[in-house]
Amino acid sequence: MAGWYRFLAHSDHWAVRSARHGYRAVTNFSVPAPRFLFRPLLAVVLAIRTTYYFLVRVFYCEPLFKVYCKSYGRNFHTGAFLHWVQGEGDLIAGDDVTIDGQCHFFFAARYTNRPTLAIGDGTRIGHNCSFVIGDRITIGKHCRIAAGIQMFDVSGHPSDPASRLAGNPANLEDVRAITLGDNVWIGSNAIIYPGVAIGENSIVSMGSVVMNSVPADTIVAGNPARQTRSLRSAPTV
Repeated sequence: MAGWYRFLAHSDHWAVRSARHGYRAVTNFSVPAPRFLFRPLLAVVLAIRTTYYFLVRVFYCEPLFKVYCKSYGRNFHTGAFLHWVQGEGDLIAGDDVTIDGQCHFFFAARYTNRPTLAIGDGTRIGHNCSFVIGDRITIGKHCRIAAGIQMFDVSGHPSDPASRLAGNPANLEDVRAITLGDNVWIGSNAIIYPGVAIGENSIVSMGSVVMNSVPADTIVAGNPARQTRSLRSAPTV
């Protein structure tokens, strides 16, 4: 097959050249888009799409996901995709919480009877976030959790090679709760390790790997994440 592809790509035979020109003409073909014709069509398509995703969210995704929750507050919303939940645990959401897109929640009940994910009032969680809960992950009020975040309070496997080879779970001392204070902003694709506590108002820059606790009013970035700036105002003299 690769030989035929090279032949068709490089041959100077008139028939092959004509076939290549025809192929390019087909792949480069497009039609004009007069605004008077396609603007109403776009409006119709957008209206249909908006209505469809509204109905899917309100009558399918949100009700089914609420069944997973131990409790949820007023104005609790999801996106138009059903979140993936695996294992048994307690998912607690406050008022005005939004978990958008499609996120993944893994409750590791082998470490505690009821692993718990608690989400405070006004917090928003973006698409494709992943939470592994062996004990407890607590997210404060009015937090902004961007897309692609990973939080895990247990690694899932022991660090000892022999125990890992035997298929044993992680040691209980390796299960360490994660706590986010109020008004924390986590940038997209950041990773939060077990035992991390992030103080209120702090910012974790996108792509950061947070392995140690972060003080309040602090910006951290990098792998591993380090403090880059304080958000506290300098005292006036």
